Amino acid sequence: MPPHIDILTLFPRMLDGFLAESILGKGIERGLLTVKVHDLRQWATDRHRTADDRPFGGGAGMVLKPGPVFAAIEQLQTPGCRRIYLTPDGTPFSEPKARELALERHLILLSGHYEGIDQRIRDQLIDQEISIGDYVLTNGTLAAAVVVDALARFIPGVLGEEKSLTHESFTGKLLDFPHYTRPAEFRGVPVPEVLLSGHHTEIEKWRRARQEEKTRSVRPDLLT
Repeated sequence: MPPHIDILTLFPRMLDGFLAESILGKGIERGLLTVKVHDLRQWATDRHRTADDRPFGGGAGMVLKPGPVFAAIEQLQTPGCRRIYLTPDGTPFSEPKARELALERHLILLSGHYEGIDQRIRDQLIDQEISIGDYVLTNGTLAAAVVVDALARFIPGVLGEEKSLTHESFTGKLLDFPHYTRPAEFRGVPVPEVLLSGHHTEIEKWRRARQEEKTRSVRPDLLT
């Protein structure tokens, strides 16, 4: 069975185009992974399909209610699945984490919304909390999309050209090197001569040097 991902969100249509396009869309079409998006409101029990409410103690914004989320996860979960909450105060997402999640057979991704979710959901249902960066989005659906896209690259066959996994930013703790394509000169700016030489050893040395320069300039923390 291919890896399966369930995404719980209040805004499922945000993912329609994302899941149908590009490399990820082709991977899903070829059956290398399956992704299903669920509207949390379908587990709400009132006639208005209410999935959120005002927080106890006051304060701005709304909080996702425990009832619909508990019902959704308890219906969807399978033995050994990983239940993940996307939230700004979670553990930072990284390439090693994407590799790790790509090995899971079943993931449930809960998208945070508004001011967050009832703490009882986090305490009793969630296995891991993930943040895609030190900033706040209007909702966690985009964060779920980022996680799906990043981990899908490590599912065998999704990329097709597996070599591309070894020459990208954050692989080996170095940022990516510059890329050039035809024409060899554009508006007076030529492609570096070494890339036209056909000497693969020299090309690899040039690329490595550019990676180190870029990393030292932009992300020196990766070198420590």
